[in-house]
Amino acid sequence: MKTAIKLYSRIRKMVSFFVKRLKLDRFRKVKGRKLALSLEGIVSLGLFKQRNNIATKKALYEIFEPKCSYKTMVVTMNRFCVLGLLILINLLKNNRDNQHIIKHIDSTDIPVCLFKNANAHKTMRGLSSFGRNSKGTFFGLKMHIISDLKRQILAIKFTPANTDDRAVVIGLAKDMEGIFVADAGYISEKLGKQFYRRFKRILVAKPRANMKKIMTKFEENLYRTRMLIEINFRNLKMFYGLVTSLPRSIDGYLANYIYSLLAYQIA
Repeated sequence: MKTAIKLYSRIRKMVSFFVKRLKLDRFRKVKGRKLALSLEGIVSLGLFKQRNNIATKKALYEIFEPKCSYKTMVVTMNRFCVLGLLILINLLKNNRDNQHIIKHIDSTDIPVCLFKNANAHKTMRGLSSFGRNSKGTFFGLKMHIISDLKRQILAIKFTPANTDDRAVVIGLAKDMEGIFVADAGYISEKLGKQFYRRFKRILVAKPRANMKKIMTKFEENLYRTRMLIEINFRNLKMFYGLVTSLPRSIDGYLANYIYSLLAYQIA
């Protein structure tokens, strides 16, 4: 328990720093009934949950026993995840200010339920769709990210699972420059021409096995660095609870994604 309290205190200090820096005090209630939990406490609980890969808010409630009901804690954490989002946006901006010239772009599957439950799933029905990955068909979302050679996440976007990866590239890489490395799923002559900016940026997609294009040694070395973006995906899923099927509301799902990504950024 001492270790948990120590970790929570460290997280809360970081959250307090960003609350002051981003002037998030404007979200505090000045009229009416006060919040049962402070703004710093709300965000810190969300980050603690994801940092420790705690599956449910019920387990989190039993650990801290806050001075409010379980329902109040859940509603408050979901409602104020927007504060976590503002902090996350600020961190991504800082990452872009210090970005490496070599970047990676890719997407990963975010199932919202087991495949056998997909037809009965209602909570994320309007935002999700059926998609395919290396393991087969799933129901949920895709998370597209751009990260750099230092594994800094620079941009994030969630889309339905059936979205073509190539459709989000231009918007996701807006105002960014450098060499963008992608897998074969991003091959498109039209996209390559639209993306290209002379002396500013270029998209380098790995040729498919059945293509006659010959890679240069430099391109081969670039493709080998793609494992770095896969590490980001693996860590978010395995250690920060990014994928879940437990929330009972859209707000619960979105809060989970935001707190997970933010916990990963400030770890």
